[in-house]
Amino acid sequence: MGKGIFRRITKTFLISINVVLALLFILSCYTYLFNQEKFWMLGFVTLGSFFLLLGLLFFLIFWLFAKPLLSFISVIALSICITPLQHLFAINLDNGLERKDQDAIRVMTWNVEHFKILEHKDHPEIKTEMLQLIQDYAPDVACFQEMVGSNAYSDAINYLPAMARSLDMPFMHYAYNPKLDFDGKHHFGLIVFSKWPIVNEQMVSTAPYDYNSIFQYVDILKEGDTMRVFNVHLQSLKFNQENLNYLEEPLEKEGRDLKKSLGVMQKFKMGYVKRQRQVDIITKSMSESPYPNMLCGDFNDVPNSYAYHAIGKNMHNAFAEKGFGLGRTYLGFSPTLRIDNIFHGHAFKALQCERAVKKLSDHLPVIVDLKLND
Repeated sequence: MGKGIFRRITKTFLISINVVLALLFILSCYTYLFNQEKFWMLGFVTLGSFFLLLGLLFFLIFWLFAKPLLSFISVIALSICITPLQHLFAINLDNGLERKDQDAIRVMTWNVEHFKILEHKDHPEIKTEMLQLIQDYAPDVACFQEMVGSNAYSDAINYLPAMARSLDMPFMHYAYNPKLDFDGKHHFGLIVFSKWPIVNEQMVSTAPYDYNSIFQYVDILKEGDTMRVFNVHLQSLKFNQENLNYLEEPLEKEGRDLKKSLGVMQKFKMGYVKRQRQVDIITKSMSESPYPNMLCGDFNDVPNSYAYHAIGKNMHNAFAEKGFGLGRTYLGFSPTLRIDNIFHGHAFKALQCERAVKKLSDHLPVIVDLKLND
């Protein structure tokens, strides 16, 4: 009698957990349907998508051995989310870069973390290694975020014309807010390098006109074909070291106070709300483009987020098409953060894609070979 009641209670408890995980996973995959300003808390659910997926897979396997019929709880949830799943976890066996097709356009995106200018005095070799990595991949178009550079002072550490020559990409457009001076010689912004002529360039800036309030696009002419390349850096969470230390502390550690929690929550809210506003402006600009579009950048948000979905609505994500696994690009506190992306329009076909897994910045570069459809 006692064993029977215990089994029923245990079974009901496990079913309840499985159902809750299934509902949360579905919600995490479709949070982009909600207004980010009103429902910004749902962003936390999206951040946990991969861990919710692991829970569903655990129950799927468990019920197959214990009560096979109950495995359908996980199966149904996974079926509902089959399209978002393809972006959360890419499964392409032909991933990685091999020899480049002669007609391909090799594109790189990388948050270069200021090109380590603050470490230049003590560790100049880091910048040298970063430049060598770019040269090794030999992109035709490179989009960098958090670019600290100078196009006016030839004695500057990151003198952009010299950098362009060394990378064999002589054409460039540097976008920055001139009010945000870095050190008197360098600015802080976004840059596009290109092997082919840039025939039009534009920086778009909106209130409050800080760094995350700008994005850029350039029109590149390749053998009679014009393409528009967008380079974006969406609102970051602006975590300081204290915030990061707090997030990495074990939950049971004493001293986790309300003030620290509220500080972290406020930055999460700010990030979700501002990214929605930025993305709405970017997607409007993309819709007005007369040319085939591609977009590179640091989204500061994960797959299945509003930012990722809104930009990717009429686009293809290169890693989802040709990558494998989670594709982590940010080397911060979570191993699941793929926040750097290359999207391309229907006029392009992705041939191959790769992350350069080498810790030089706090982000990993993403490289893709694209080909214009005939």
